[in-house]
Amino acid sequence: MMVNMQLDPAKRRLLYGFFESYLQLNDKEEEQLMEEIKHMDEADRIMEIPISYEEKGKEKGREEGIKQVALEMLRKGMAMDLIAEVTKLDKKEIELLKREL
Repeated sequence: MMVNMQLDPAKRRLLYGFFESYLQLNDKEEEQLMEEIKHMDEADRIMEIPISYEEKGKEKGREEGIKQVALEMLRKGMAMDLIAEVTKLDKKEIELLKREL
């Protein structure tokens, strides 16, 4: 139904964001939804909708950035406690990163 509405991109994005904020799907539900969408006539237009995928991508990028910062701090010989405090990473994660060096 939302695909057929003639909304400008900003309004459409606002509407989709609202629904995604209040309709949280778990991984299984999201997978089922994607399967159903693939079989719809307007699948291409529907696939333009997901904002949550953008957010997940941003989060993953943020996590990778934090790990890169932690790696650089390790290279400079900084203390594990300081790295954990600054990056908010678990000490076990930092130990794993240290092994990568």
